[in-house]
Amino acid sequence: MLSARRLGALALVGALSTGALQAVTPAPALAAGPADHVNYWNEVLTQTFRETSDIGPGPLARSAAIMYVSMYDAANSVLCAQRAADCLGQPYALQVGGGGDFNSAVDYAAHDALTGVFGGLGFNFDDELATAQSDIADSAAKTAGRSVGQQTAAAVLQRRASDHSSDPVAAYTPDDVPGAWRPASPNGPVVNPNWGNVTPFVMTSGAQFRPPLPGGATSYAELLASPEYAEQFNEVKTYGSVNSTVRTADQRQAAFFWANDVNGTYKPPGQLLQHTEIVANAQGVPVTSKVKLFAQVAVGLADAAILAWDRKFLGSVDLWRPDMAIHQAAGDGNADTEADPSWQPLSVDRQGNHFSPPFPAFVSGHATFAYTWAHVMAHWFGRDDITYTGTTDDPNAAGVQRTFTSFSAAADEDAHSRLWLGVHWHFDADSSLNPGNELGEFAVDNTMYYNHSDDELLYLHKTGVTNRNECNNTGRQLSNEHRWEFWRCAYSNNRTTYDLYVH
Repeated sequence: MLSARRLGALALVGALSTGALQAVTPAPALAAGPADHVNYWNEVLTQTFRETSDIGPGPLARSAAIMYVSMYDAANSVLCAQRAADCLGQPYALQVGGGGDFNSAVDYAAHDALTGVFGGLGFNFDDELATAQSDIADSAAKTAGRSVGQQTAAAVLQRRASDHSSDPVAAYTPDDVPGAWRPASPNGPVVNPNWGNVTPFVMTSGAQFRPPLPGGATSYAELLASPEYAEQFNEVKTYGSVNSTVRTADQRQAAFFWANDVNGTYKPPGQLLQHTEIVANAQGVPVTSKVKLFAQVAVGLADAAILAWDRKFLGSVDLWRPDMAIHQAAGDGNADTEADPSWQPLSVDRQGNHFSPPFPAFVSGHATFAYTWAHVMAHWFGRDDITYTGTTDDPNAAGVQRTFTSFSAAADEDAHSRLWLGVHWHFDADSSLNPGNELGEFAVDNTMYYNHSDDELLYLHKTGVTNRNECNNTGRQLSNEHRWEFWRCAYSNNRTTYDLYVH
C-alpha cells in the first residue's frame, strides 16, 4: 500500500508532467506516535489492569508475561535478522526469520497478545495499535514487522493455551480447624484457589520453591501453639490495627503506598511493572534492551504468583488472616493470644469497609512478587544499590511518591507494609525472601538466556573510545542482560581505540 506522503508526491509529479497549473493539496503529516513503544504498551497494560474488576494478581501477572515474551520474541527476531551480534538472547517460544520494522513487530505482538488474553472480557486494543503505528509509514519493513509480531504472539498464546489457568474451579472447602482461613464477609469469594496448579513460565512446578511453615511447624495446631505465632499475633494486633497508636505516620503511608488491592488500581504486578519503567527510563536503558528487561521481570512476576498461590492453597496449612485470628483467638489454644472481636485492619476499600484479601495469608503474594522483582532487577543492572522514586495507584495514597536506595530496600518495605496494613503476619513476608530470590535467579538463568557462537562476533566498535573500562562495562551489561555470556575487549587496528567482541 502506498503511504499518504507517497501518494502526494505522485500527484505532484503527474501535475508537473502535464504542465497543468493546478494546486496540489499536500499530504497531511502522519500523527506522532509514542517515542518509546515498550513504555507505551506498558502503560496500555497497566491501564487495562485498572479497568478489570475482581481479577486476582495471578491472572494479571500471567497476562503481562504473555504480552512481554511475545514482544521479546518479536524484537529478538528483528534484531537477529539485522546481525547475529545484535540478538537479545535465545527465543522464548519462536524466532521468526526475515527481519522487519522493530516498532511494528513490538506493536503487533503486544496487540495480539493482549487481545488473546483480554478480548474475551470485552477489551479491544485496535485504537491503541493505531496510535502506536500512527507515524510509521507503510513499507515492506512495516509489513514484515507486523507479520513477525503476529507470529510470535500466536506462538506464545498457543503455548499458554493449556496451562490450566482456565480450568474449572471446584468449590473451596476450608479446613474445619482453628487457624484455617475461610471466606468471610466482607472479603468476598475465594480468588484463584487453583492458581498454584497453573503451568509456570519457567519454574518446573508451583512447588519448586515452596517455603516451609514457620518454625518448622507441620500442622495448624503446632503453628498456633508456638511462641513465634503468639509474638506475631500481638505484633500485627498492635501495628496493623485501624486505630493503632504505635504505627508511625511513615509506616501508615508505606502500608497504603504498596497496597493497590482494590479495583481501579493497577494491582501489585502493575505497580512493579511501573517501577521497572521508572528505573529503566532513569538509567537510560535503550528500547531494544528494555523489551528484554520487561520480559524477564514479567516472567518472574507470573511465576511468583504461582509460587505464592501454591503455598497459600496447596500446602498442609491454609493460614487465616490476622483479622480472623484476632476475632477468634479464644479457640486457638495459645494462652498468649487474646481475642478482640471488634479489631479491624487498617486496610480499607473505596466504600470505607475494612477488609483482608480473599485468600489465605501464608505466604504473602506482595512479598513474593517484590523479592522476585528485586532479584531480577539487581541482576539486570549488575547491582542492587540503585536509587529510584516510585509511584502508587492506591486511593489512600493518591499522589504519594517514595524513594528507595536499592531494589532490595523497596522489596523489604513492600513485603513488611502488609503487616502495617493489618492483613499479614510478619513471617508471611520473611518466608517469601528466599523463595523470591531463588525464583528471580532461576528465571534469569533459565529463559531468554545467552546467545552462543563458536566464533567471536564484533559487537561494537566506537571510534575514539580509548578507555578499556567503557568497553568492559558494555560487555558486562550484555552479560547481565543474558545477551552474551563472554566478551573480550581488544585494541582495534589503529591501536588507540577498543573493539568489543562477544561469543
